[in-house]
Amino acid sequence: MPDMLVPLLKLPPIEPSLADMTAKGIVIRRAHPFEISAIRTFIETHFSVGWADEALPCYSRQPISLYIALRAGKIVGFGAYESTRRAFFGPTGVAESERGNGIGSALLIACLHGLRDIGYAYGIIGGAGPVAFYEKAVSATVIPDSVPGIYTDMLNGETI
Repeated sequence: MPDMLVPLLKLPPIEPSLADMTAKGIVIRRAHPFEISAIRTFIETHFSVGWADEALPCYSRQPISLYIALRAGKIVGFGAYESTRRAFFGPTGVAESERGNGIGSALLIACLHGLRDIGYAYGIIGGAGPVAFYEKAVSATVIPDSVPGIYTDMLNGETI
């Protein structure tokens, strides 16, 4: 999967996404430090231990660089930035039962605004899976010759 470049100075505003989520009963907000275990369990259960490990550095950032999506006080999604590398977005994921509700897009936009707020003009989506989604949502473009990117020489040949 290729890496993608996002022009952060041309992001869509975050307010409409947040309002849409609120109307659907979803809260998008930064994670709190005292939620590490619950969020880690969600990521491990719905995605992988590798992704849970990858999100852990977000708690050492100020502000915390991890957003979560909640429905009725339960985690239904997460989005991280500045976790694996500087200026990188990801990992991110939404519970299968909640996909198609715009949660992933709202988390993406919130995280990219976070990157812009700390001074970046461009962000990187590492190992982007749904390329067409990122192109449409935030005008991301594929970075030529970016495969395999940073996810090489993994322990035991594992990939995240």
